[in-house]
Amino acid sequence: MFSLNVPLPPAVDRLAADLHPKLAGFDRIRERHTLVAKRFGAEDIGDRGRGPATKDVALAALRDDLRPLLAETGSFDVTISEIATFETPARGPGPVVYLAVESDVLVRLHHRLCAAFDPVQGIEGDEYEPHVTLARGGDPSTVDALLATDIDPIEWRVHELELYDSEFREVAGRIDL
Repeated sequence: MFSLNVPLPPAVDRLAADLHPKLAGFDRIRERHTLVAKRFGAEDIGDRGRGPATKDVALAALRDDLRPLLAETGSFDVTISEIATFETPARGPGPVVYLAVESDVLVRLHHRLCAAFDPVQGIEGDEYEPHVTLARGGDPSTVDALLATDIDPIEWRVHELELYDSEFREVAGRIDL
């Protein structure tokens, strides 16, 4: 599986590190932070006549499919200004505590990608909420204390998107905007 991710600035990792002591009451703390624009399964990516469906072939086909869809998206701004929660997430244990992401351009891009590639039920399409997960499975008092934490806004401009390979947990390619 691949995903198209928004690169995060170092300030997001610094904020997550600052919040880390407050996450101690959670069952799972996310150490690697991502902002997913769209996920892609094997069924979304054909070999386009390039031979056996190897990961390299799939990545090349996905990149080719994405270029025209991303062509009308230029650089855009993103802001993180608060901590929020999914009380009952579509997948996995809750609650999920996350950094809420604000970007109308990112949401529109997500919907354009969902028109071309099937959305993942329950977390994409109309249910898409751009976010950076911090932790999941916390008790209510821990969640409440974290939600009461004020954070300084983080703003940045996105100039490229990353194709992320979930099997190898690494960036497999980049697409400039």
